Amino acid sequence: MKYVIIGGVAGGASAAARLKRINEDAEIVLFEKGEHISYANCGLPYYIGNTIEDRKKLFLQTPVSFGNRYDVDVRTLNEVTAINRDRKTVSVKNLRNGKEYEEDYDILLLSPGAEPIKPAIQGIDLPGIFTLRNVADCDRIKMQAIDQMHDNATAVIIGGGFIGLEMAENLCKIGYAVTVVEKATHVLTPLDWPMAAIVQQHLQDKGVRVITQNGLSAFQEKDGKLSVVLEDHTELPCDIAILSIGVRPNIALAQACGLKIGEAGGIWVNEYLQTSDECIFAVGDAIEFPHPVTGKPYCNFLAGPANLQARTAAMNMVYPQSVQYQGSVATAIAKIFELTAASTGLSEAALQKAGIAYQTVITHPAPHATYYPGGQPIHLKLNFCPESGRILGAQAVGSQNVDKQIDVISLLLKHQGTIFDLVNSEHAYAPPYGSAKSPVMFAGMVAENILSHLMNPIQAAELDEILDKQEDINLIDVREIQEFKVGTIEGAENYPVDELREFLEDIQPDKKTVVFCEVGLRGYVAARILMQSGFEEVYNLIGGMKTYRLVGKHNK
Repeated sequence: MKYVIIGGVAGGASAAARLKRINEDAEIVLFEKGEHISYANCGLPYYIGNTIEDRKKLFLQTPVSFGNRYDVDVRTLNEVTAINRDRKTVSVKNLRNGKEYEEDYDILLLSPGAEPIKPAIQGIDLPGIFTLRNVADCDRIKMQAIDQMHDNATAVIIGGGFIGLEMAENLCKIGYAVTVVEKATHVLTPLDWPMAAIVQQHLQDKGVRVITQNGLSAFQEKDGKLSVVLEDHTELPCDIAILSIGVRPNIALAQACGLKIGEAGGIWVNEYLQTSDECIFAVGDAIEFPHPVTGKPYCNFLAGPANLQARTAAMNMVYPQSVQYQGSVATAIAKIFELTAASTGLSEAALQKAGIAYQTVITHPAPHATYYPGGQPIHLKLNFCPESGRILGAQAVGSQNVDKQIDVISLLLKHQGTIFDLVNSEHAYAPPYGSAKSPVMFAGMVAENILSHLMNPIQAAELDEILDKQEDINLIDVREIQEFKVGTIEGAENYPVDELREFLEDIQPDKKTVVFCEVGLRGYVAARILMQSGFEEVYNLIGGMKTYRLVGKHNK
């Protein structure tokens, strides 16, 4: 059996290795139009920032070492220009000598990846404008922008996603003054605003200028220098500009040979990762697949799912329809200076777009036992179904143990787990590493309190709507007087939770009552006191003042 693979890296190279492990007699030809077949794509920003100093460490395998180990015919700088389904061949152009030829196959695997979005705007081809998708892009940035940088060098990054912010950190590290431009309302759109606000503030604290709700309009050369022009006509002179506004599936080959393209714009595949041609499989950034929560097709541009798809496809290429791919919940993480930001599943915006009902909790637990020194809070947001408690998505921001919390939630989410599974989860615990109630366990408990009607939640945005309308409510700050004096919400009265029972007669029980503390725990205790003392409508502010300071409008 002869297998032909188009494209290397996480999809194609992983599939080739898996094929050989399960079928030593397989004949495998791997085509890659670039020079490299197996490299650390996600490590490129850190090479630019000199965290990774040795370029060789970016390469997991060379074409020669990979070919020798797995007995694969690796042909780099060979571009597949067409798929001839009628005669089961591919047309290939050798980019070294220009020679064109055909190669036959029994089974074909497509792993063409994705391509950076470059808008057709004025000045898009001016010098100093870069994308970062592969080693060649990385080398261009290092050679033209980094190695020739000067004092007071400036960079503009268009796009505030994970890669854009990783680039912001690494360019700052080597001396650039950086501006991040994001067309959406905030950076890191996979995160909801209460979480993204923490990241955005941290970027600004580190000297990064952040411009939101303002997109790219054009590039121009002015006084011998590159200038980024925004939609509101703001001009940002800079030495380099990095386009990080997203990628799209590379479907050109698939489309040209008549393979089915799905509604999300990727190559359609079934649960066995077969395309509409049963002899052709596809994996990686180029495909679309139903989301495990929404059931709707979407494209996912992450290395982890691509590796799993490669493994799954290889099994099905040898043993037809033996393993089903279950989809990806888009679990992602990034280091942004001293913070880590991570997400899994669906954000509020995605849930609203999909028309899925949800409830949300925000907690700020310590990463380990509070009495053990050195811990900074983890800011954790959990989206879940208000009826069944099924986990729909989560986000976390912090400096410690963020990856652990998101990984636990991601695993449960992928298997349709609920907030009750979080409550009943078990975690390794010792004071330096965690708490008896782990952060995810604690978030599950808060969610359980809501579903059990022990607490009525109110989000910061909902409270702002009430205050904007100047509704007559009881707004009660249950923190200590010293905390209250430092800052509170406009119109709040201070009744510390430990003294609340003494002041019940001073609070009108027939009015809507909103209580809040610093993070939500004392607010919950206060809400339970009031709810069991005849108060008809009591709400606890989710995330407390720690969240409201970042996103609320009525800070005092």
